[in-house]
Formats: sequence, C-alpha cells, structure tokens
Amino acid sequence: MNSRQRVTTAATLVLISCLGGAAAFVDKLDRLRDDAALQETLYVPSPTVLKRMSLGYTGLLADVYWTRVVQYFGGHHHEGAMEYKMLAPLLDITTTLDPNLVVAYEFGAVFLAQKPPEGAGDSDSAVRLVERGIHDNPNAWRLYYQLGFIQYIERHDYKAAADAFERGSRVPGAHPWMKIMAATMAERGDDPNTAKMLWTNIYESSEDQQIKANALKRLRAIKANEDIAYLEKMITQYQQRSGHTPQSWSEMIAAGLVRGVPVDPLGAPYRLLADGHVEVQHPEDFPFLKEGTPSGAQPSR
Repeated sequence: MNSRQRVTTAATLVLISCLGGAAAFVDKLDRLRDDAALQETLYVPSPTVLKRMSLGYTGLLADVYWTRVVQYFGGHHHEGAMEYKMLAPLLDITTTLDPNLVVAYEFGAVFLAQKPPEGAGDSDSAVRLVERGIHDNPNAWRLYYQLGFIQYIERHDYKAAADAFERGSRVPGAHPWMKIMAATMAERGDDPNTAKMLWTNIYESSEDQQIKANALKRLRAIKANEDIAYLEKMITQYQQRSGHTPQSWSEMIAAGLVRGVPVDPLGAPYRLLADGHVEVQHPEDFPFLKEGTPSGAQPSR
C-alpha cells in the first residue's frame, strides 16, 4: 500500500468515525432534557470544527443536523413549548455546513418566526436566516417569498414585505404572483384577503404536516374574524331598527339579518352575548383569532 492509499484509508476511517459520532450525538440530544447540558453538547463541536471533521462530506452532516432541527422543533411543538432556545443555533450549524440546503432556510425560518407555541417567536433571527439563504442561493425565488411572508405576517412591515416580493419577482422562473404580492403589499398592507392568499399558498405548497396544520389554523382564524365582523355589523343594524340588543339568533333570523344560526369554520355555533358581541364557543381551536374570544362577558341563551 503506497502513501496515497494509506492517507485515503485513514481519511475514510476518520470519516466513518465522525459520522458515527454524529449519529450518536443526535441520539444523545434526543435523550437530553436539561437545556444547559443540551447547549454544552450542541456547541461541541462548533460549525467550523464540524466542517473540518467532515472531510468534505459537509452536505451529509448538514442532513444529519437538519433532521435534528425537525426532531427538536417537532418534539417541543408537540409538548406545547413556549421556548425553542436551541432552534436558531441548530439552524446556524445546519446552514453553515451546507449553505445550499434551501429547505433549512425556507422551513427553518417559519419555525423561528411564528409566535409560541407554534414557533420560537424570533422573527429577527428568521429574517437573518432567510437573508443568509438568499445571499447563498440568489436564484431560489421561494426564499424571497418566505422573507416577504415573514415581514408581512409576523412583523407587519408591509414596505419590507413588498421589497422582498419585488426582489423575488425578478428571479428567473419566479411565480408570476410574486409581482402581484409586491404590488398588493405596497397598496393595501394589512388586508385579510392577502393573508388568506399567503396562508393558502403555504398550505398547498408545503409537504410538512406541522406547517400545513398551522396554515389551516391561520385560515380558520381569518374566516372567523371575517364572520364575527359581519355578524356584529348585522347586530348593530338590528339595534338601530329595534332599539334594543338581540338576545338570541332567532331574533336575528326573524328580522331577516341572518339566514340561520351562524357557525364557525369548524361547525360550532357562534355565541351571541348579551351586550351584542359575538364569540367562538371553543377559543382553543382558534389560537390566532383577533376578535371573538371570551373576555368575561356571559353569553346569552
């Protein structure tokens, strides 16, 4: 065996050892519960050290860490966690190992941006992550979409959202509605129809079941908000006509203002409160609802 063969053999053995260590590392992370111990394990080794240890197989090791990101997020989300302390560091390691792993930027940013318990509630880190992804993958138009989505939904920065969609619209092969979204952001900003369009696109384009489930919750909340606004408008009309607040849906039906007992997107009847406001019966089913959650008022019968 010549010297080159010996070097190759030794490098292969080191690589096998490193990958085995990485697998053991992931398994150890799964069994750890203490955050301090988790942080200690996470940062040994660092992304730079890991890249050196990978002997050029950084893509493979990045896949290992991306799997860990999904496991970490999924486990915490299932438990209803309010903190995801290691999410950003794990994503940093993953994308440092493989700057072209677009899925880590795209979905990792969603995990980071959404408010607890749906995510880490760290929109600043989410924006930085996606901007890094765009820098390293300038032709991945869906990253611009994700950036615009975060700016609009989580940060309510319509100018930044319009800029992200507009930048993405110039990428070869970008979907034509990127230009539409840029114009919509610039013109209308906080518009429920725009939010509905964004969440519908997320639901239809994602294969991740957690993201799809979250998109459905958002869409239900948008629909419930629209329903409640309309019903309270009808109640105001009833008050103006009759001089008193309706005490049941049957009064509203008799007045021709609603066709039947109105139900929420999951099929439960809305509650008509004695003061004329409307609530959902099961607020736990609508975590993103802006209006119509119990505030101490008693529903009328």
